[in-house]
Amino acid sequence: MKPVYELLAADLKRLGVEMTFGLMSDDICQFVAALDASGVRFVGARHENSAIMMAVGYANTTGKLGVCVIGRGPATANGMLGLVGAARSNRPILIITGEAPVDPRTPDMIGPDGKAYPGEAILRLGGLSTFSPKHGHVARQMLQDAVGEAMLNKAAVLMVPVDVLLAEIDPAEEGEPTPVSFPRRIPKARQQAIDSAAALIAKSRKPIIVAGQGAYYSGAKAAIEKLAEKSGALLANALKGKDMFRGHPHNIGIIGSSSHSVARRRVEQADCIIAIGASLNRFTMSAGESFPAVPLIHIDVSRANIGRYWYADLAIVGDAKEVTERLVEAIPDRAPAEKPFHSNAIRDEIASFDHLMDFKPENTARTLDVRIAALEFEKVLPENRQLVFDGGNFMFAWGYMSVPSPNHFMHTQDSGSIGLGMGLAIGAALSQPDRHTVAFIGDGGFLMSLGELETIIREEVPITLVVMNDAAYGAEVHFLRASGHSPSTARFPDADFAPLAETLGFQSATVRTVEDIRKLAPLLKEPDGPILIDCKINGDVVAPFIQEVTYRKT
Repeated sequence: MKPVYELLAADLKRLGVEMTFGLMSDDICQFVAALDASGVRFVGARHENSAIMMAVGYANTTGKLGVCVIGRGPATANGMLGLVGAARSNRPILIITGEAPVDPRTPDMIGPDGKAYPGEAILRLGGLSTFSPKHGHVARQMLQDAVGEAMLNKAAVLMVPVDVLLAEIDPAEEGEPTPVSFPRRIPKARQQAIDSAAALIAKSRKPIIVAGQGAYYSGAKAAIEKLAEKSGALLANALKGKDMFRGHPHNIGIIGSSSHSVARRRVEQADCIIAIGASLNRFTMSAGESFPAVPLIHIDVSRANIGRYWYADLAIVGDAKEVTERLVEAIPDRAPAEKPFHSNAIRDEIASFDHLMDFKPENTARTLDVRIAALEFEKVLPENRQLVFDGGNFMFAWGYMSVPSPNHFMHTQDSGSIGLGMGLAIGAALSQPDRHTVAFIGDGGFLMSLGELETIIREEVPITLVVMNDAAYGAEVHFLRASGHSPSTARFPDADFAPLAETLGFQSATVRTVEDIRKLAPLLKEPDGPILIDCKINGDVVAPFIQEVTYRKT
């Protein structure tokens, strides 16, 4: 006879799980101990939101199942922001939680249940699939079911009642659970749709292709570049497809709120937009002003994603790579004169672009323009970097920095919250220790996740934290100003975080000037342990995405 928690831990080990994240609770502590004893590494966080985002970061960078273990009731409630972020991440995430005992006569349950919480109902409303075994004999199979669901790039929650976890069963009598696999049914695009799109592209003379994360993960990059070459299109990416075409002579970079002037100018001239594996959300659409009124072809493997945030004139449901390859075959060849976006003048314009052409720096005596800070970090960070951004006014700095591929870039805005970036970055750093993980976090989000500094030291996480410190809730400052209110309630004293981090074992520095950042180059090129940089920024520099929804309306 063996306890269910021990068998579940062994099952995860057999499934190839090597690392889990979580926060210890009385209802799942034996399970965590069994995981550790089985050789599965458990990384303990200081907040449930952080623990869940660690699993998301792990899944983002590896493509493997990200596993998080948290307690029931208040622990699940604590983790709701992370749970929503996991549900919207489109990555394989399994969250295992405790749950109230099935048998209310359990001795520990005498009197009111202080941890009572309608977790299953709330999680389902949040878009998560839930599995809750009511008997020890079905717990192992239900774990397999939950894993199968998660591997469809979903977030699944296995909610195991305390008495079920502690129940003892005979595994010899039960037999091994059946592995569950739900093969993804990738629809084959209809030939009629391919023909219609090819005819539309053939009429176009200035098309632009916008590729998103879906295009990258389908392996469509080479096919998209061929389509651009044959059609004369410029290449661009949605935010989550960041730097997918970096170095290509026809690449104009991010489309939307973080576009530079060359991209904006050429998009205005486009006569057809081809969106491939991109959701066309608010970051890409710039409050609906990104694209001119031209035909928009939207290609996505999920029918539900097409037209979800923005209109599509022609929809193709299918795998990004397969659809793009068929479009390459379907469209006719063109002479160079029929590809005006591929002229030498435009290639030279793209190659010679410098971000400093787009703005006048707004450094002060004691702070840096966030754009200048980003451009300087771009120079001093090693090439093999992965960047993680928490939320806030500062986060448009991502447009001034580069990464090797979309797989090296993450942000937390799937949940619309600040304070989740540190957890996301820890999971990414632990999963890819050979990359230099750099997390950019506002001072507001940093203070929400301060406890994870200890996690970083305890777990020896190879990471650099850059606190973009404007001594305020920066976005709210601008929302208040735009509505005619005083921003004083969103401002705070200028706290110095570097000495605090040093007491925990970080190498740390405070930067207020370009020269301060440049002096950090040797440390950042070859880091030896965790680093924290308190970067004092000028909060009066307004992010474009905030201008789009505030100042543009006033």
